[in-house]
Formats: sequence, C-alpha cells, structure tokens
Amino acid sequence: MAASKCVRLNGALSRQLLDSVDCVLFDCDGVIWRGDQAIPGAPEVINSLKKHGKQVFFVTNNSTKTRQMYADKLGKLGFDAAADEVFGTAYCSAQYLKNVCKLDGKVYLIGSKAMKQELEEVGIQPVGVGPDLISGVQIDWANVPLDQEVQAVLVGFDEHFSYMKLNRALQYLCDPDCQFVGTNTDTRLPLEGGKAVPGTGCLLRAVETAAQRQAQVVGKPSNFMFECVASQFNLKPQRCLMVGDRLDTDIMLGSNCGLKTLLTLTGVSTVAEAEANQKSECPQKQRMVPDYYIESIADILPALQA
Repeated sequence: MAASKCVRLNGALSRQLLDSVDCVLFDCDGVIWRGDQAIPGAPEVINSLKKHGKQVFFVTNNSTKTRQMYADKLGKLGFDAAADEVFGTAYCSAQYLKNVCKLDGKVYLIGSKAMKQELEEVGIQPVGVGPDLISGVQIDWANVPLDQEVQAVLVGFDEHFSYMKLNRALQYLCDPDCQFVGTNTDTRLPLEGGKAVPGTGCLLRAVETAAQRQAQVVGKPSNFMFECVASQFNLKPQRCLMVGDRLDTDIMLGSNCGLKTLLTLTGVSTVAEAEANQKSECPQKQRMVPDYYIESIADILPALQA
C-alpha cells in the first residue's frame, strides 16, 4: 500500500490502512500497556476496532500468564477482550508440544506456574516447577536423578532459575531424542523509568550453551506464533496488521508471515533504528523495517471515529 516502508502514519493513511485489513494483532507490553497501566487511548482503539467489525488478537512473548490471566488484566484496564483472543507463549508452547512435537510424555519445565497450567490444559504433565536447591558435589550434579518419562525440555521465564535447573536441563538434553523448546529470545524486559531486568532469552541462551544444542523457539518472530492464531481463526495474512514496539520480534514476525506492520513508539524500538535497518544490505535487518510507524496507537483513534 505504501510506496516505501517506514512511513509515518497520518490520518488519511490510517483510514486506508484500516480499510485494507480485517484483523489486527497487538503486542501487549509497550503497545497497549506499560506495567499495570494502559497506554492512554489504547482501550478506546481496541474497542473501536471491534465495533468496526475488525478481529483483534493479543500476541505476546510473555510466558508468565495464562490466557485467562491476560483476559482478566485486559478487562481490568478497560479492554473488550476474551481469553481465546490471547496468544501468549505459555499457551503457544503447550500447543507446539502437543500438536507439532506430538508429545505423549512429560516435560521438564523451566518456567512459570502459568506455563504449568497451560501444559496441563492440553494433557501434558510438567515437572520441575519451583526452586531446585543445590546440594552435593559435581559428580552428584552430573548424576542427578531424572524422570525417565520426560521427553522434552521447555524453557520460559523462571524467577527460580538456578545452576541446578541449568544442570538438570543439560542432563535431560544429553539424550538426543529429548526435544528442546524455548518460549522466546527476548534478552531484556523493559520497565518504567528506563529500567530493565534480564529476559527469558538470557535463560534460554544459558541452557543452549550448556547443552550445546539450539532450541526450537515458539515465540515471536517465529512463524508458529502467527500460525497458531491463523489456524484457529482462518486468517488471511495479507488482510492482517501486526502492531508492535519491537523491530526484532513484532515487526520481524509480520515480515516473516506476510502481514502489514506498524511500529508504535511507546515501547522499545525507535524510528532511527528502523531507518538504519532500512539502509542496511542485511536481509535480516530488512525484515525489521515496519511498513508504518506511529507515536502511539491512540493516534489512530481519529480515523476510527471519522
């Protein structure tokens, strides 16, 4: 639709863009909320899109909440949203292990209680949730007891991540038949005031390094994240818009899957970074250039109200 990429979205373009899509996929952190506060105007945009007959989905790499937990948070912040419109990596990882890996055994889980719950929802039994304290000496660690029914290791965000969890994952992954899946590779979680904490990508990289194996990553920018939504709701990629604040996850997902892309500047990435990618001759960086950018998703509200 645009003659070139990385175009600033204005009123007329906003209306054209919205007319060209039936479905809008939103990242959450830095796009529709920051922490426990909605981005000003974001609930009105989401709710207005739905009133105009658009399908809306929430696609997040955060693995600390179940779909219902996200739906509850969305509702509390004023968004019209249902649990089946939420696609987080806790849910999508469970779907991946069940439907792609065809897993019929247990999973060693480095992750949250929410991930445990989503796995159990599809009939997969996770082991390993919670603290795993160290004891003994190195030879004991190398011979740590393992559950013989474990067929996969799944790594997500885990506030109890430890050396013993890293070691136990390594011991399971010494078996080449043990499958290895990660939720996402985000290295930092941005917080208010410019602060940040280590993200799941740090934990996953540690396990990959120890096991000398590479995980199959489910979250953005993996195509599976979009395919998970598209397969359930029969979406057409060319009629979908991906809205996000990160070039390396949200925008790349859209580019990988043939979606229109919109970068919002209320989160992580900047226009300068997008423009630098656009000038690069690197094919991967070219996929991190949005079709459009906007200061905040609230800026498209006038086009919806016109």
